[in-house]
Parts: sequence; structure tokens; C-alpha cells
Amino acid sequence: MALVHKHIIIRAEVLNPPKAEYETCDKVKNLIDQIGMKILMGPFAKYCEMQGNRGLTVATIIETSHIVMHSWDENVPANIQLDVYTCGEFNTDTVFNWLQQFNPTKIDYKYLDREHGLIEIPINNPSSKTFTTEELVEATKSIYPEIWK
Repeated sequence: MALVHKHIIIRAEVLNPPKAEYETCDKVKNLIDQIGMKILMGPFAKYCEMQGNRGLTVATIIETSHIVMHSWDENVPANIQLDVYTCGEFNTDTVFNWLQQFNPTKIDYKYLDREHGLIEIPINNPSSKTFTTEELVEATKSIYPEIWK
């Protein structure tokens, strides 16, 4: 296998942020399987309760580098930062499709070739869904049920 040093960095605004440690580890395992990578350690997940930094972090060491996801769920929409770095080939569409389970409203990304000086690799823009006001209110209710009593 030739090493390729590909790195995708994603910032997504989402309506359904991950919160459950065990369940999200399974979701990350599924992503790793879908992109054809092999887990060496993890995934490890921990939910942080600190005000202003509340959210989940999941980290996995894969045979060809790492996958790390951070989510912050205090804002609506919530925020996910996803970092997939591997020395093996993978399909970026698979990563964007995997993100759809969190109902992204906006996705920003950089796809880099780290082998040749952090050169940005062009890819097609991933689709982001437009949500109605009603859908945004329902998402807010699910994230903060205490304020909708």
C-alpha cells in the first residue's frame, strides 16, 4: 500500500448532535468500517459537562493515523468538528454521508494532501439540507427539553 497522507477537516452545524458516549463510539466504528480503515485503539469517548464547552469528544487511533470528533451541543444548531487523517485512500463522500445522521444545516471543510505540503484537494461540495423554522424549533426542543416545559 502506498502512503497518501489525506486529511479532511470538517466543521458542521447540526440539529442532532451526538451525546451518548457508547452509542457514538459505535457510530464512529461504523464510519471507520465504511471508509475501510482498521482500528488499533478505541474509540474512546467522554462527555464534558463544563458550561460553554459542553459536548462529546470521541478519539480513535486507526492503523493509518486517527479520527477525532468533537461536538458542542449548547448552541442551536450544535457544532461538530470532525478530523479524519489517514495515510490510506478513502472516499470523502462516505464521510459526508455519515454526517447526515446528525442533520447538518451547514458543512465547511478542508481536504488536504499532507504529503505534499498541505495542499488543498478540491472535492464536490457536500449537500447541506435547508430546514424549516418548525424543524429548527423541534430540534431545539429535543436538545433543551427543560426550556420547553
